[in-house]
Amino acid sequence: MLRIFLYITPLLLFVNCKGEQTVALDATDVFESKGVEIPVYDFESFKPLLTINDGKTRIINFWATWCKPCIVELPYFELINSRYPDDKVEVILVSLDLPSQVESRLIPFVKKQKIKSKIILLDDPDANNWIPKVNSKWSGSIPATIIYKNGTSNFYERSFTYNELEKELKKVL
Repeated sequence: MLRIFLYITPLLLFVNCKGEQTVALDATDVFESKGVEIPVYDFESFKPLLTINDGKTRIINFWATWCKPCIVELPYFELINSRYPDDKVEVILVSLDLPSQVESRLIPFVKKQKIKSKIILLDDPDANNWIPKVNSKWSGSIPATIIYKNGTSNFYERSFTYNELEKELKKVL
């Protein structure tokens, strides 16, 4: 198992060749194994992902491998990821698994399920501090999902069927 440490650097704002702004997040660590790469963020490094204003719709799902309702709905996020163009919709699966279980549990799960959506690990033990910053009404239970685009944001503390998820996505698109 290869584990690569990345140095924490300030958040950078880039402009790509199309003139669109993109935000580069700085991972505090990256787990790589079996062809799967999972960047690790603390909340301060992760927070800019909640407010990118580049015209793309983002679906951010908070989940964990130990959460049965999360596992049940993951294929629906994967289906959305495969059915919508990358430049229109980005699905980001934010794992709340323990860092000590990434190599033994999370990476094998991702590999077995053939998950193609972007997966990151949020490793910030001060949940009482960061949960209300994600959404003031969030109790902290998972699954929880944010769907946003250009300042319009909807928060859901519940699980979805595919049709429910697509219906909520279309409200933002």
